[in-house]
Amino acid sequence: MAQPNVPFLIGLKSQGAVVEFAKQCTTMMSQQWNLRDQLKKIDLAYLREQDQSEEHWRARKANRYGDRSRFQNITVPVVMPQVEAAVTYQSSVFLTGNPLFGVVSNPANIDAALQLETVIDNQATMGGWVRQLILAFRDGFKYNLMATEVSWKQVVVADLETDLSWNAKVARPKEAIWAGNFCTRLNPYNLLLDTRVLPSEVHKKGDFAGYVELMSRIQLKSFIASLQNHLVDNVKAAFETGIGSAPGASSSTAANYYTPQLNPEALITLDPRTSTNWLSWAGLTNANQGIQYKDMYEVVTLYARILPADFAFSVPARNTPQIWKFVIVNNQVVIQAERQTNAHDYLPILVAQPLEDGLGYQTKSLADNVSPVQDITSAMWNSIIAARRRAISDRGIYDPSRITAAHINNENPSAKIPVRPAAYGKPVQDAYYPIPFRDEQSGVLMQETQSLLSMANMISGQNPARQGQFVKGNKTRDEFQTVMNNANGRDQLTAMVLEYQFFTPLKEMVKINIMQYQGATTLYSASKEKEVSIDPIKLRETVMQFKVSDGLIPSEKLISGETFSTALQVIGASPQINTQYNIGPMFSYLMKTQGADLRPFEKPPEQLAFESAMATWQQTVMEIAKTAPGTPLPAQPVPAAYGYVPQGATAPAGSEQQPQVNNITNNITNNKAA
Repeated sequence: MAQPNVPFLIGLKSQGAVVEFAKQCTTMMSQQWNLRDQLKKIDLAYLREQDQSEEHWRARKANRYGDRSRFQNITVPVVMPQVEAAVTYQSSVFLTGNPLFGVVSNPANIDAALQLETVIDNQATMGGWVRQLILAFRDGFKYNLMATEVSWKQVVVADLETDLSWNAKVARPKEAIWAGNFCTRLNPYNLLLDTRVLPSEVHKKGDFAGYVELMSRIQLKSFIASLQNHLVDNVKAAFETGIGSAPGASSSTAANYYTPQLNPEALITLDPRTSTNWLSWAGLTNANQGIQYKDMYEVVTLYARILPADFAFSVPARNTPQIWKFVIVNNQVVIQAERQTNAHDYLPILVAQPLEDGLGYQTKSLADNVSPVQDITSAMWNSIIAARRRAISDRGIYDPSRITAAHINNENPSAKIPVRPAAYGKPVQDAYYPIPFRDEQSGVLMQETQSLLSMANMISGQNPARQGQFVKGNKTRDEFQTVMNNANGRDQLTAMVLEYQFFTPLKEMVKINIMQYQGATTLYSASKEKEVSIDPIKLRETVMQFKVSDGLIPSEKLISGETFSTALQVIGASPQINTQYNIGPMFSYLMKTQGADLRPFEKPPEQLAFESAMATWQQTVMEIAKTAPGTPLPAQPVPAAYGYVPQGATAPAGSEQQPQVNNITNNITNNKAA
């Protein structure tokens, strides 16, 4: 298998330059703009956890402990339904195909197209592309920022073989290397981007892009083992560094990984940096291991477009811009430095904005656009709830000389209220006067809330039916379909943006990586239900002749499928086309573009030759039987003479001759008698 990238050994001075470069990239994200604060604000609105008022938390705590008489404040769900409806639509457009990305080509390369389609489908399944892309879609509509790493990786998988000497009943597992494209969604909270260029152009024009991960000791060991090439001499030093342990390091430069605390009632709310010290728990010490391990590590993966000469790298073409990948532990130790030799020459991190208006990072996301509607509708509903609280806890004026405050404010609704001796001999009703409660606004607020929710649909371009809500009305089917098509217009525009901003470079990177690194193998095509032999040489010879489709640009559009049905009718009705084209192969190709591979049902050349000879012989026999009865008949063709063996045939090669002759002569005799 081809080696995807080129590793180099770099000196200590160069390693120090790489670490300093990574620190500058990470501090740029935290010092130049408040990305994490903005993301957290949107997530709190999405989760409806913005209300931190004392009244709300008192009621929430009372409800938690069984007191259902207290009214919590409510946050009207506007952001989450709008975001999820948009995610659902785009997922149905791009991620429901089988295969996920279809491949078409000219008829001469149809076999290679099937190979490429099978490889992509296999890699999409192994890499879990659908899940990762759905997560990326959700990021895009929450933050208007989504990022995905598209890289060629090798992973260890289990392969089973039969070894009778090992165990006659159980298959023996062995390690095997699986290589392919991985599409991994990146968490925007821990994303490193060159913000000097537009988000959608980071992979083409950006100087760097990367991300931060948090790993335990075991995870880091597995991660380093998975790296094809790493700086072996630096592994021990990497394991002995701790988060923030660099001399003079500040929290902003040595602690980059960030996890927001959003849900106060989450299943787990601990700091992800805390970890069980397994060695202490087991009564062991690091002294026996030879390495002073830490519990948790921050790992920065950074792709950078650099001049190697700036880092004192002794590599070829050191004054030419090159793309390199650096992996750094705790902002201190470089454990991998390799040049990326991908033919597409992109940073392997794609960044997209579903809503793009040329303002870059200032463009508001879908969630941001509808957040004000959620705030104001929640304020209206909370005023209604405040009225409910007022209704069940009436206000009044009392004489403190006759009634104590403790008895007036007793939470027990059936508690008796004693009067003081000063009230004896006086009317009790004079000691307390209830203030009448009048609620004239709740009904009006409910109606206005519906108008505001309609405003949120106007902002997002959706309607209640798109969100699965029943809408009363007397529209006909055509009228309803027209409304729904208009409601889909904004989503279709977003799909077009995602297609050319995100999926086009993604498909190009996937395709070129396969052409460059894919080895020979045999894979099973689930959509075609057969095994496909992958020939990398044939794939590379036809690289520029493939088109990879998806849900927005399906294969029928790539091969002018709008005229498909008309073409089939013309083919069957026009004798001139039959004389100019090979109808059988052409029909198979057209059906292949629609997802139906008819080649397994095509007749082999031997069968066609035998059937042609058989038709000629039958015509000759009929002519002899009509014009010269009794004349010896020519020998009937046999399949073996043409190299054709009929499926399931068991009779001798010539035994069918006489029944065929008798049938023909009997038919002629019967026709004459009639």
